[in-house]
Amino acid sequence: MAFLKNIPNNERSDSELVSAFKTNGDISQLSTLYQRYMDLVFGVCLKYFKEPERSKDAVMDIFNELHTKLRNHEVDNFKGWLHVLTRNHCLMQLRSPRNIRTTEFNPAFMQSGQETHLNNESMEKEQGLLHLEDCIEHLPAEQKQTVALFYLQKKCYNEIAEITGYEWGMVKSHIQNGKRNLRICMEERMTRAK
Repeated sequence: MAFLKNIPNNERSDSELVSAFKTNGDISQLSTLYQRYMDLVFGVCLKYFKEPERSKDAVMDIFNELHTKLRNHEVDNFKGWLHVLTRNHCLMQLRSPRNIRTTEFNPAFMQSGQETHLNNESMEKEQGLLHLEDCIEHLPAEQKQTVALFYLQKKCYNEIAEITGYEWGMVKSHIQNGKRNLRICMEERMTRAK
C-alpha cells in the first residue's frame, strides 16, 4: 500500500478521475482516486475479516480488481460504488471453500433416540389419567359433582353442602361412594389394558 501513498493528491473530482482512467487507461489516475478511499476500503475489510494483515491484502486485491471492473461499469458515485465492491469482495472471500470450517461428526453430541420418546412410566401415567377422566364421567351425577368439588376444587364438606344443597352427611356419602366407584372402575380399566 505504500506505493499508493506516494502519489500526489490531485484536485480533480472523482468523476473526472474515473472518466480520465476510462478514456486513456492511465493507472496513475486510478491510483489517485483509490488513495482517497483506501482508509474506507481498509475499514470495511477489517470489519469483515477482523485481521489487519488480511485486510491489507484485500485492499491490494480490490485495487487490482478495480482496474478491470471500473472499465465495465458506469459509476456515478465512486465512493458508494467502491464501498459495495469492497463489501462484496470480502463476502466472497469469506464464502470461499477455504474459509468454510467443518468439524468431525461426534455421535456423543446427538440426543439418544430413547429420550425423544415417552418412556413406559410416562405412558402408564398418561394412560392412567385418561382412564381416570373416563371413570369420573361415568359416575352418577351426585358423586361426580361432589368428587370434583372435593378433589379437584379442594372444597371442604361444608362448602360442598352449601354449593350443592345436599346435607353434610349426603356430601360425605357421595364422596366416599364416588371414590370407591372410581377405584373399582380404574382397577377394571387397568386389568383390561394389560
